[in-house]
Amino acid sequence: MITAAHTHGRAARIGILLTNLGTPDAPTAPAVRRYLAQFLSDRRVVEIPRVVWNVILHGIILRTRPAKSAKKYASIWLPEGSPLLVWTERQAQYLRGALGERLKAQALPPDQVRIAVGMRYGNPSIASALTQLRDAGCDRLLVLPMYPQYAASTTATACDAVFRELMQWRALPALRTVASWHDDPAYIKALALRINEFWRQHGRPDKLVMSFHGVPKFTLLKGDPYHCHCQKTARLLAQELGLDDHQWLLTFQSRFGRAEWLTPYTDATLAALPAQGVARVHVVCPGFPADCLETLEEIAIEGKDTFLHAGGKAYDYIPALNDHPALISGLTEIALRQLQGWLVVPPTATQLAAQATRAQRLGAAQ
Repeated sequence: MITAAHTHGRAARIGILLTNLGTPDAPTAPAVRRYLAQFLSDRRVVEIPRVVWNVILHGIILRTRPAKSAKKYASIWLPEGSPLLVWTERQAQYLRGALGERLKAQALPPDQVRIAVGMRYGNPSIASALTQLRDAGCDRLLVLPMYPQYAASTTATACDAVFRELMQWRALPALRTVASWHDDPAYIKALALRINEFWRQHGRPDKLVMSFHGVPKFTLLKGDPYHCHCQKTARLLAQELGLDDHQWLLTFQSRFGRAEWLTPYTDATLAALPAQGVARVHVVCPGFPADCLETLEEIAIEGKDTFLHAGGKAYDYIPALNDHPALISGLTEIALRQLQGWLVVPPTATQLAAQATRAQRLGAAQ
């Protein structure tokens, strides 16, 4: 049981946990091996019987894949570190500032909300982020997974990690979680703004491909709403952009293993488009608020090679929202909506004096 030293008289605060998938600590084989061992041991991620999966994971994957993946990570690594962590921390930084301004505008104390970043796998961990918020005096906690579309293998497992950590605490915070924000109007408008900005600089393509991270098809059959969320995001985004049905496609990337995953597959689609007369393609990934290995290497590099090798003439990846002001504005609206009833207006000096006077009168009357 984890017990923090209790401090009387300290102002209670609200904590917001931004959580994302995670990243290796470095683009090296040992670091990638540690990361993959944690990631691929999650029963929410790989739903194969443990006896079978442990043989595959430890006997094959962790022996062969880390070195290959490390080279891919090295190709997209930033001077500041992993792109996913860099962008997520910047999102937290700018969200902190935007929320502070909104709170001040409403005569609310801007420091009553604290924000921390915790990764489901790797560092900084969800446990360390929660400890940071607890030590800052947060007795209310909003968990905001940076996955717009809900999936058991992303949103649910992040919440699992939060719940497991809180099971060790003596004083539990009030807790709220954001299940999804796939159809949030501010998020859809932010995506459309990013794409339109790109088109003003580079022109429009013959086809816009909206590529989402793939999951096994059986997750849909078991009731996971992820496929439906992706479909709705894509449909709303196409409407916001004013696109006809023939101007865009929805696809799924990053499949792994031999099982059938959600279709159509991004790589197979990119390979087939040139034969259909599509010479110029733009690809956007509406399920990734921050650029990472899956967008910068798999889509921006491998996807381009696939399309051009198949006879395509021009290929562009439209970057994720990252620290775009429209995303920060959208996240601010989502957070404020979720925090309703928790944000407290402090009493004025006049109100405090009136309260003291009433208390004195009641005492005298008794």
